[in-house]
Amino acid sequence: MSNLTAVVLVVAVVAGGGLLARRRFPALFWLLAGLPVAWGRLHLTYAATMEVCGLTVTPSQARAFLTRTVARREVRPVAPRIVRVRPSATGLRVRLRLPAGLEPADVAAASVRLRHAWGVHAVHVAEVKPGVVELRMTGYDVLKRVRMPRRGLPTDALVVPVALREDGTAFVRDYRAIPHALTLGANQSGKSMYLRNLITALAGRPVALVGIDCKRGVEQRRFSPRLSALATTPDEASGLLAALVAVMEDRFDLLSDRGVSDIWDLPEEARPVPVVVLVDEVAELFLVAAKKDEARRDEMVTRLVRLAQMARAVGIYLEICGQRFGSDLGRGATLLRAQLTGRVVHRVNDKQTAEMGLNDIAPEAIPVATTIAPDRPGLAVAGDASGAWSRIRTVEIAPDAAAAVCRTFAHLTPDLPALAAWRPTAPATPDADERPSLVKPAPVTD
Repeated sequence: MSNLTAVVLVVAVVAGGGLLARRRFPALFWLLAGLPVAWGRLHLTYAATMEVCGLTVTPSQARAFLTRTVARREVRPVAPRIVRVRPSATGLRVRLRLPAGLEPADVAAASVRLRHAWGVHAVHVAEVKPGVVELRMTGYDVLKRVRMPRRGLPTDALVVPVALREDGTAFVRDYRAIPHALTLGANQSGKSMYLRNLITALAGRPVALVGIDCKRGVEQRRFSPRLSALATTPDEASGLLAALVAVMEDRFDLLSDRGVSDIWDLPEEARPVPVVVLVDEVAELFLVAAKKDEARRDEMVTRLVRLAQMARAVGIYLEICGQRFGSDLGRGATLLRAQLTGRVVHRVNDKQTAEMGLNDIAPEAIPVATTIAPDRPGLAVAGDASGAWSRIRTVEIAPDAAAAVCRTFAHLTPDLPALAAWRPTAPATPDADERPSLVKPAPVTD
């Protein structure tokens, strides 16, 4: 009886430890238990799973003839051939070669059935090349506790990792491929967190950062050591945008003199530094309180549209953020939005806002964006003009930590003479010896 009690106790401890590890340490649980089980299910049930999921095709007549006459076997439907199986800390990567008659859309349509058949958290399908797809399986919810991958991250100056995709890969912001982007989100949705991660990733790269934060700089002033220019009021923003347009025109003159059409065609010693313009709340540039401010608003919007239309070739890129962005902001809003190729939509207050960001590039992603829970800040839907989209989530980073990164890389801040009037002064950071004493001094008596 004592032996049975010991066995029951051991089983209970192992089961309890497994449940605890699955909840508190999902990556460790996946590597120790989930990965071997999923690997076994994949190899033992692959042919049957492909057949019941409708991912098989009738073999060609020549193959059927050889199977019957040479191999003396029953002719069965042909499933995609496994090319490679690669485990990872978050799941499995299975590369398949599709037989004639199947396309990647067929595999993507069966992804939910494959997920349940193999007992994994999710299955995502990515086309590698014609005829080859990759099943990216995740063993657990990687967006619940975000940990960016350490390998395979880009090293290009204008390709920066910002968030984690739901398939376990890094979501990168590639400014050369997608020069301008729009980020939408309600209060406490993680929009500022996304911008913080972007600034932190760009701080160590050889680029100039220009901030426009018309909320008196409450979001971006702390990043002053790494900013080449900062505007904190609509008047300052109007002047800064005019200066950026002048910089753009000067760079076009340089390209014309050199006989090229892009700054990346210039030799490195003659190439101007890339500029990333970060607009924290775009509505503050559109809204006016008095009729006398309408002329300034129209000028700012016109300059923003000009930058969005032409500045890519001269290395000036826009990051536009806001809670809502549509025609109700005023003239020029939809024209500007049409130039913003990348879209990131966090939790929004109404369906119309999600439609503003996603309806023209990925309408099927709108229901996903409108069902983001309030208890998951940083979760968003990211897409671009190609129609591809995915769920992403940024790493939680405190404002002080982001500011510390900007101070660390302050020596990389380029000096742009045309923007010198808007160069911010770094906020004071008192040393430990200079902090005020918490001991109340006693008066001196005779």
